[in-house]
Amino acid sequence: MFSGKPMKPTFRCYLPPVQTDVKKTIEPPIKRLEPTLLPGEIVVNEANFVKKCISAESSQDDLWGKLICTNFKVSFIPQDAPSKQKSQLSHLLLGEHDIPLTCLEQVVTVNDTKGKKKVLGSNKKLKFNPTELILYCKDLRIIRFCFDEAGPESAKKVCLAIAHYSHPADLQLLFGFEYQGRRYHGSKGDRVNGSTPRGGLQTPIFDCSADWDREIKRTGASEWRVCTINENYAISTSLAEFLVVPVSLADQDLKQYSIFFIDNRIPFWCWNHPNGSALVRMANISDPLQQKKIEQRIFTAITKSHPQRSDIFWSDLDKSLPNIQDIQSAFVKLRQICVIDPFEESDERWLSSIENSRWLEYVRAFLKHSAEIVYHLDGKNASVILQEEEDRDLNCVVSSLVQLMLDPHYRSLIGFQSLVQKEWVMAGHRFLDRCNHLKKSDKEESPLFMLFLDCVWQMMNQYPAAFEFTEVYLIVLSDSMWIPLFSTFLFNSSKQRAQHLMDFAKNKAIPQGVDQVVYFPPVWDWLQQFSSKDLTLFNNPMYVGKGAACVQNGEVKTFRRTKQKTYSSTLRGAPASLRNGVRGGEDALPRRGSLVSELKPDFSTVKDESPSERFFRDWFSRPADQQGLLIPLFMPSHMALWKLFFLRWVPEACIPRGGPITTYHKLSQLVDEIEILQRQIRQYKGPSPSSTPLPSPGGPPFNQRRMYFKASSPHNPPTPPDFLTSTFPFTPMGNLCRRSVHGTPISKFLNGARIWLSTETLANDTV
Repeated sequence: MFSGKPMKPTFRCYLPPVQTDVKKTIEPPIKRLEPTLLPGEIVVNEANFVKKCISAESSQDDLWGKLICTNFKVSFIPQDAPSKQKSQLSHLLLGEHDIPLTCLEQVVTVNDTKGKKKVLGSNKKLKFNPTELILYCKDLRIIRFCFDEAGPESAKKVCLAIAHYSHPADLQLLFGFEYQGRRYHGSKGDRVNGSTPRGGLQTPIFDCSADWDREIKRTGASEWRVCTINENYAISTSLAEFLVVPVSLADQDLKQYSIFFIDNRIPFWCWNHPNGSALVRMANISDPLQQKKIEQRIFTAITKSHPQRSDIFWSDLDKSLPNIQDIQSAFVKLRQICVIDPFEESDERWLSSIENSRWLEYVRAFLKHSAEIVYHLDGKNASVILQEEEDRDLNCVVSSLVQLMLDPHYRSLIGFQSLVQKEWVMAGHRFLDRCNHLKKSDKEESPLFMLFLDCVWQMMNQYPAAFEFTEVYLIVLSDSMWIPLFSTFLFNSSKQRAQHLMDFAKNKAIPQGVDQVVYFPPVWDWLQQFSSKDLTLFNNPMYVGKGAACVQNGEVKTFRRTKQKTYSSTLRGAPASLRNGVRGGEDALPRRGSLVSELKPDFSTVKDESPSERFFRDWFSRPADQQGLLIPLFMPSHMALWKLFFLRWVPEACIPRGGPITTYHKLSQLVDEIEILQRQIRQYKGPSPSSTPLPSPGGPPFNQRRMYFKASSPHNPPTPPDFLTSTFPFTPMGNLCRRSVHGTPISKFLNGARIWLSTETLANDTV
């Protein structure tokens, strides 16, 4: 029999009764736990002997190490060396266990023994010693740290530091300003004659008239011109300095009209169809007495710009589509269902919950409305005006989707980036407010750009050969919103960007006249984040580029839509099989009658079908042209959950050696083998201009392989790499940790929560 209290079977029982810092003597050398810091990055607080919880069921996979808060990120450094297995993207700016401070949605501290919990913000006090820290991230990660063996004071300090530095009081306190300043001065040796070219950046920024002139010429918009009345933001603070307007409208007239539009945002051109019809964006007119008069003058000028003087179709998106609050609410509900509630894909309640979140309903609504705009531009040869109250949110989504459907240029990597730059960044989308980087107003937050990327993915899912880029690229682009080192997603407008960067240049002693892109680059400079090898994951091996050839009946032909109406015996439904570059369900493609019945009521064959229904029915009855007009199927049954994005951190949803990555792996090897054979044939026959394929405009140099997975030797049959999972190249390990239903009050609270923690739900909690 033991006398007195039995020893608790914990790690702590075997420690000497002294300050925990003494434990450093039995730990691995402390130099292994030092963080990797970027220029200008400093450690503001840290805690040793912290446990990162990996599994909710057991602690055998948990990691021990140091938790560090810098002025840029939350970093966890494991004591044990990480495995060398290549299972994810190797980020050049962030480690495997790093989280940018701007990516933090909520910082929640927990004391298990006292049953207390608190959402921390800037300058908040913490009256209890935390035993746990739960970080809710904007990229859907939920990461949990335990402080069982850490000193209580160091645990409290690191939690308060994370909360404080993730709520910057001013935009220029974001780490990107310090980092880019140090980076600019550190690269003086790379500059020629005191200036630096745009680093080989091929994506147009649309901050000069030349970029707009090239876009006018590319689309054949001869009746439109670049207007400079907003230079130095003299007319509108939210518009770009250069706008494209009808030739028939004089600058003086535009200045007079501008005062009647909200925020003086005059209507401006987005894109021109080869038939002459134009896509135009417009804010509401603030003076109802002048509305009819101003609208008539604008409409007349747009009509004159059309060769056939066609009528104008006007679309009020505020009346046709969900508002930003509805979109935010749907995203929060879907995020809750995917990463907080227990995941069971076979559970009908889970599937109905996805539907009830309304996120996919909203994705469908934007795709459907965009397709209707396409009908007017392409089917009726009519110019279209997209109108929204401030022209900075819904218009960005719809105008981008319309151009993506109509213009194959925007389905290339460089083209897509120019589309985002043109229709989002330069058009004044409020990235700062909608991303809530400063955490000032939850009411202004809305994932509109994420909604757009989901719509793009739906189209890619249906037409896998039509896009040069992959879904990995789309996810990396969405993740880049939370890395404050690039100018693309940090500002509400071009003027705000210019003002902050001018102040930044003064503070960092950067001489006037230096290109802003040089010292504060856009996100399109991908080599700052990834190696050339990792960037090959952006390349779609199935992409059918402009003029790309295919073999049909032994003849080499190009993908072009036939002029006459040729009806195939089968039509594109919603299958996983692939024909004409189009993906559908797992069953065989349905026959024409079954597809038409599935498309009802949108595409019915009844006698009284509308012209738009006939237009869509005719289009879907013809073979797909990967380099022409592309219309997505947008019935509810055609909308799919973007699993790689929403479920990439969920261990239950991870399929070892399965998922789309296995297909990508095989296709990449096949394409790589074809390119090797083509190169060998050219070497044998000698080069000829017609047989030399051009490298991908956004990819690595031609002497490098374009595919991530290389072709295997004929003597070594290819096998899937061990690290392939359905979440590749993102790893779920330790990035989503749920508490079991049994245990502490906070675990029960989190398990039963229907929304993410908020200060309102915790208002009555004791602190």
